[in-house]
Amino acid sequence: MKYKNQEEIGSFLGDWCGAHLQNDAGLGKIDVVVPVPLHPKKQKKRGYNQVALFAQKIAESLHAEYRDDILVKGVNIKSQTKKDRHLRWESSKEAFCVNPDCNLNFRHVLLVDDVITTGSTMESCTRALLQLEEVDVSLLSMAVVQQG
Repeated sequence: MKYKNQEEIGSFLGDWCGAHLQNDAGLGKIDVVVPVPLHPKKQKKRGYNQVALFAQKIAESLHAEYRDDILVKGVNIKSQTKKDRHLRWESSKEAFCVNPDCNLNFRHVLLVDDVITTGSTMESCTRALLQLEEVDVSLLSMAVVQQG
């Protein structure tokens, strides 16, 4: 999906996952679904954010707002696929910030990414979101890489 221009896979997975999340009483009311952003240069090169369509379908299923303008990736990090856990954490710990120009009227954010490898990206995004007053953050990813 990410490297082979298979963006439509996100739609299928979003519909499937969204149907399951509708029945998850433990999740609570989600106000807004936010995809982990790409750096503008990377998005321009790829042509799309691989997690956007997935997040949009999740938002539809949960009757939540989809917002891709809340988080901003300010640092263009090269692919982290070959980096170890510590290097991933170091390079992404301050890579994301909240967009000061957007309307931030929500309480519960569902942050969505395609894959969690070490958790450093989700941690950095969550850290930025939690700087907002009275905001709860839940995390969702399409896949998790088993460490071992």
